[in-house]
Amino acid sequence: MKPKLLIIDGMALLFRSYFASAAMGHFIRLPDGTPSNGAQGFARHVITANRIFKPDYMAICWDMGAVTFRNDIYDGYKANRPAPPEEMLPQFDMAKQLATTLGWHSFGQPGLEADDLIGAMVKKWCDAATITVVSGDRDLLQLLQSDVTIALTKKGYSEYNCYNQARFTEEYGILPKQFADVKAFMGDASDGYPGVKGIGEKTALQLIKKHGSVEGVLQAIETLTPAQRRKIEADKEMLKVSHQLAEIHCEAPITTNLEALTIPPFEQAVSQLNEAHFTLVARHINKK
Repeated sequence: MKPKLLIIDGMALLFRSYFASAAMGHFIRLPDGTPSNGAQGFARHVITANRIFKPDYMAICWDMGAVTFRNDIYDGYKANRPAPPEEMLPQFDMAKQLATTLGWHSFGQPGLEADDLIGAMVKKWCDAATITVVSGDRDLLQLLQSDVTIALTKKGYSEYNCYNQARFTEEYGILPKQFADVKAFMGDASDGYPGVKGIGEKTALQLIKKHGSVEGVLQAIETLTPAQRRKIEADKEMLKVSHQLAEIHCEAPITTNLEALTIPPFEQAVSQLNEAHFTLVARHINKK
C-alpha cells in the first residue's frame, strides 16, 4: 500500500482563517498587541486535516510575494485584488515560522505560486504516494489523476468538498487537465483575467468537450456559431494569454525526498499550539 501524502495550500488556509475570525472582530491579539487569528486558525486547520486524512507525510506550500511569472505574461494578473488588511501583515511570517516550529515542512519559491509547487509535488510523487491536496482553490482540480484527491475547504475546520478524478469527469464531462482550457474561455474575475467576453462556463465546457482544447477550438473556429466565432476572434490573443495564466506549471524543482516530509506526533503539535508559543513567535518577528 502506498503511503499517504498531504499537501497543504498554506496561503489559502491562512487567508480563510483570518477573514473567518476577523469578520467577528476576533483578532486574538498577543500580549504585545500583535494579531494572531489567521496564524492560529491556519495551524488548527492543519492539525485537523492531519486528524481527518491521517497522512504519513506532509508538505505546506506558500506564495512568496505578490509578483510571479504570470505578471510578466499579463500585467493585470491579480491587479484587482485589495492589499491585505494591516492586521494580517505580521501573520504571514508568523504562520510560516509557526509551521517550522511545529516540525512541518514548508516550501515556497519566488516567482511561483503555491499552486505551481503543489503541481510539481503531485507530478513528482503521484506514483509513489496517495496524495490529498487541501485548498480552497478550484484551479487545482486540473491536477486530479489516479490516487490524487483535491479536498476543497467547505465549512469550519473539518468539512471538505472532495474531488477525485472520477467525480470530476462525471460532473464536468472533461478530463481534469482540460479544466485550464475551460478557464481560459470563461476567465477568472478573482485573478483578474477576462478570458473571452460573453463566454461563460457552460459554453466553455461545450467547446472543450467537442474540440478538446483551446487550440482545438481555434483550429475549428469556422465550424462555430457566428456569435461564438465573433466573440473568440475579438479576444483571440487574450484567450491564449488566459490559458497561460490558468494552467498550473508543474516544473518547479523539488529536491526533497518524500521520506523527509515526516510529521511530528499529533499530540506534540497540539500541545505546542498555545499562546506562550505565539508570543515567542511574535517577539522573534518583531526583532527582525
